[in-house]
Amino acid sequence: MSEAGKYIANKIKGAVLVKGGHLVSDAIDLLCTEDDNMYWYRTERIDNPNTHGTGCTLSSAIACNLAGGKSLNESIKNAKSYLTGALRAGLDLGKGSGSLEHTYWI
Repeated sequence: MSEAGKYIANKIKGAVLVKGGHLVSDAIDLLCTEDDNMYWYRTERIDNPNTHGTGCTLSSAIACNLAGGKSLNESIKNAKSYLTGALRAGLDLGKGSGSLEHTYWI
């Protein structure tokens, strides 16, 4: 993850978040910046087959936090917390990999 993240961040001259949600034990993401800084974000891995849209949910939550004036680091932490809650809620609709419970906090 670190090698790929550093390579891409330097190539695009920006920050890259490498998702690790498909890892076996934890949901660990890595932020790599163009100045070779790395920040790890570790949350528990939720055993839920309904993971359709996790990447879109994470990126949207990060964008909303940034739009609200939060730093990139804080935005990622908040977004990962939100995503963990949406997965933990365990919404189970339809067949196959269903969607998340986006309104779990209401």
